[in-house]
Formats: sequence, C-alpha cells, structure tokens
Amino acid sequence: MNKIILIGNLTRDPESGSTNSGVNFTRFTIAVNRPFTNADGERVADYFDIIAWRQLADRCAKYLFKGSKVGIVGSVQRRQFEDRDGIKRTSFDVVADEVEFLTPKSNNEQPRGNQPNNVPPDMTPVDNDDLPF
Repeated sequence: MNKIILIGNLTRDPESGSTNSGVNFTRFTIAVNRPFTNADGERVADYFDIIAWRQLADRCAKYLFKGSKVGIVGSVQRRQFEDRDGIKRTSFDVVADEVEFLTPKSNNEQPRGNQPNNVPPDMTPVDNDDLPF
C-alpha cells in the first residue's frame, strides 16, 4: 500500500503547466512541522514536493498561495532524472489524490485572477436594488 497523509503550509506560490498532451498539472511544496523541537529549541520541518493533476491541479492553482494550509492525501512516487551536469538523481514526489484547503477564507482572500467578489474582469457588479424585478 502506498498512501501518505500530510498537513502543512505552502512554502511558495504554486506553479502550473501542462504536459505535451495537454494534461494540466500544478506543483507546490509544503512544510510539515515535526511534533518536537531540536536541541536548540527550534521547530523542525520536513518539506514535501506535491503534484496535482487535471481538475485538482486547476483548483490548486486558483485557490492556493504561499502560506496556505492544506491537507494532502496521496501516494509517493519515485522519479529519476539526469541533472545539468549529467549526474543521475532521484527525487520523491507526493502525487495528490485529495487536497483539502485548510486556510480560513477571509474577505481579503479571492481566487487568483479575479476581481473582488469574484466578478470576471469583463463584467460590472450590479446591486440587487438596481434590478427591475
């Protein structure tokens, strides 16, 4: 069984893209605090690279930002590649099956790319009192 559950905060804004065949993905890294402090009394964190695919990737790209708290359920995937110097490297990614947005929604927080109140840029908000019905 390959299952991982994590709760942490994004270390930077997510990065999105698509494969050559047009499948959307979003990558981000989360910091997960360990439940103890080190010898100096400082909190220690582990960092996990997360990748989300398709519609989940679209939602992550739209609503997540640096500092967002998320819950991740997924699997660990080993990836081998050659770096710029020709050295073979191995990395481990968490492929997200589920992403729970845990940062409370505030009035200042809007999906990326939209104006306040989620009004698309080419539309003007209308007050309900101005409607003829």
